Amino acid sequence: MKIDDVKNIAVIGAGNMGHQIALASAIKGFKVAVTDVKDEVLKKAEAFVDKYLPGRVAKGKMTQEQADQARANIRFTGDLKDAVKDADYVIEAVLEILDLKRKIFADLDKMAPPHAILATNSSFIVSSKIADATKRPEKVVNLHFFNPALVMKLVEVVQGPHTSDETVEISMALCQKLEKVPVHLKKEVDGFLLNRIFRAIARESLWILDMGVASVEDIDKACVYGAGHPMGPFRLNDLTGIDLSYIMGMENFRATGDRENLPSPSVVEKYVKGEYGEKTGKGWYDYSKK
Repeated sequence: MKIDDVKNIAVIGAGNMGHQIALASAIKGFKVAVTDVKDEVLKKAEAFVDKYLPGRVAKGKMTQEQADQARANIRFTGDLKDAVKDADYVIEAVLEILDLKRKIFADLDKMAPPHAILATNSSFIVSSKIADATKRPEKVVNLHFFNPALVMKLVEVVQGPHTSDETVEISMALCQKLEKVPVHLKKEVDGFLLNRIFRAIARESLWILDMGVASVEDIDKACVYGAGHPMGPFRLNDLTGIDLSYIMGMENFRATGDRENLPSPSVVEKYVKGEYGEKTGKGWYDYSKK
């Protein structure tokens, strides 16, 4: 298979990442099917699309014809088999739970056409932990988009020991067709590329906060106005989800036994309180009055 053979994309999971990946693909001309087990999530995703496209037209970012075509390219279904029946490329974007992903990939392997590539958008679960749930491990790959997927250009294409060069080449080319900037990780590594860098920044920022050296606001200001970052580590964490930081920290600790990988006391406190960031209305910052 070559990139020109990829016409139909299926996105599994219609949450924030899923529906944005799907819409980005539809805008670039791919036929996209989006599915989710929760009907309310599907309805919310469809409502986002129906609001986003007219908004782009109103701002002069696309023509009405382009918006109409993008809307015609994307459909929503609660039936997994229906979503993937014609798929050339499948992107899974569900919760970061390994057992859940393995079950989904086993189902995808049975339902999707034999030639279809099966990608996971996971930000930390490597595809080698999923690939053996299928009979096509050479077609399983990490395709990690960044949040918000409609805006962020970077996509990490992580090649596991099972992933074929052809799968990587098609995945890289797909990202380019989506006008993204793909980077190829030649081997699996904890945290992939950018998150390993961000983890070091976040670790030091949390240490400074926990030791009472500086406030959340001042640490963010230092990174924005001193280091030139588009947003500080705490503002970014509110966007990506404090709950994800907690889960990743705990997973890393279970894997390594190294207490340095445990979430910081401040992260644990936020997690226990259910203050996950923007999606809950409060995290390091308060969004309830927006």
